[in-house]
Amino acid sequence: MEAVQIVTGTAVPLDRSDVDTDQIIPSDWLKQVERTGFEKGLFSEWRDDRDFVLNKEEYVGATILVAGPNFGTGSSREHAVWAIQQYGFRAVISPRFGDIFRNNAAKNGLVPVVVSAEVGERLLAAIEADPTLELTIDVARRTLEVPALDLEVEFPLDGSVQHRFLEGLDDIGITLRRADDITTYETTRPEWLPTTS
Repeated sequence: MEAVQIVTGTAVPLDRSDVDTDQIIPSDWLKQVERTGFEKGLFSEWRDDRDFVLNKEEYVGATILVAGPNFGTGSSREHAVWAIQQYGFRAVISPRFGDIFRNNAAKNGLVPVVVSAEVGERLLAAIEADPTLELTIDVARRTLEVPALDLEVEFPLDGSVQHRFLEGLDDIGITLRRADDITTYETTRPEWLPTTS
């Protein structure tokens, strides 16, 4: 996973609450064997409506998704995070995330930014009014800044999750940091126990 320190860019205002993972990436897309191409399925049922926000030209190239409360509820599919990332988003802002979605996001390098309901509503309205509005998410400082709105707020981020982002570590990367310890342990195990080689 790539390190994430600062995410700066424009945003897409998804003014919907209780968006579950089946709405993010419908189950038809879960039949793929590869881990690529999920961006085509992102909100695919909603994208049939030409007025859906992702179909609007003014939001093309946005790197941040701003959603209503309870984003990413429902099933545990990692595909939801993959679809969001592959579409080009590097962070999602919401007043509340589903726990499993938030965990999957952190493990895959998608920054979940929790803000108050008031800040969330203010952001949605401001982005709808000005699609060029620039937001900056600083993982090291745990802050969200929108200079044009004179807005700077802190967001919660567990220290171990922050470390993952700043160092670019997924679960495998964290394990590989202990490669020498693992090798030492494996060489000292009794021969009758199973080995990893």
